[in-house]
Amino acid sequence: MKKTYKIDVDCANCANKMEQATKETAGVKDATVNFMTLKMSVEFEDGADVDATMKQVLKNCKKVEDDCEIFL
Repeated sequence: MKKTYKIDVDCANCANKMEQATKETAGVKDATVNFMTLKMSVEFEDGADVDATMKQVLKNCKKVEDDCEIFL
């Protein structure tokens, strides 16, 4: 399953940090962050709990960029 989320991030480097943190989250198969459109596409592993996974993604992103936001 693949979903797209609106995000709020201040710079392209921060967006790259968010992308990497998302990719390293359990339940995420792949992720892409587009700084220009402020969107994050997340592909989930089969059987992953999307809501729980995205809550963890947000926590992991806040660790690397504390003023970022993902609109779940």
